[in-house]
Amino acid sequence: MTIQTLVKSVVSAVLLTALSSSVVLAAGSAEAGKEKAAACAACHGPTGNDGVLPNVPRLGGQGERYLLKQLNEIKADVRKVPLMTPIVAGLSEQDLADLAAYFATLPAPKGAVEKAKLELGQQLYRAGDAKLGVAACSACHAPDGKGNATAGYPALSGQDTPYVEVQLKAFRSGDRVNDQSNVMRTITARLNDKEIAALASYVAGLH
Repeated sequence: MTIQTLVKSVVSAVLLTALSSSVVLAAGSAEAGKEKAAACAACHGPTGNDGVLPNVPRLGGQGERYLLKQLNEIKADVRKVPLMTPIVAGLSEQDLADLAAYFATLPAPKGAVEKAKLELGQQLYRAGDAKLGVAACSACHAPDGKGNATAGYPALSGQDTPYVEVQLKAFRSGDRVNDQSNVMRTITARLNDKEIAALASYVAGLH
């Protein structure tokens, strides 16, 4: 697959997802979600962004559609997250929608990029690598890393660096398979550990 074909696939996936968003996305209540989120604080912290466990995502300000998709797929065992499975097992579709709506209203996290990884991370994120057939990450996740909430592509700005690195490697190895249109698995299959580490650090410092 050429980089041009990959970009076209990404754009097509965005449009298709956006067109179907009204069907897939349940109506969540942020107010109700706040009351249900007490158990989430044990791992993700009271703001959704200050968890104490390693490799835990920062949830504050994340897109509602993306969060709901992840919660549903963890519950369905499509995305395998052992720590989350027993937590979501007893939650209803409305509970999951409410939680997604609540975390989407919280302030987005902030982070910093390691200087040694800035140049490579910036190159890959903003321009991709035509020789590798890797499209720019900004095509889906936006130049500022805020993602595409309507299409369900996650915000990456300020995300925990070790968490992002683990997820990118999981896509590459096939341990994580819930990416739309196989986009993330296609891209990460062409990246080495150094490139993945640089991207993970770079997105943490995006503002």
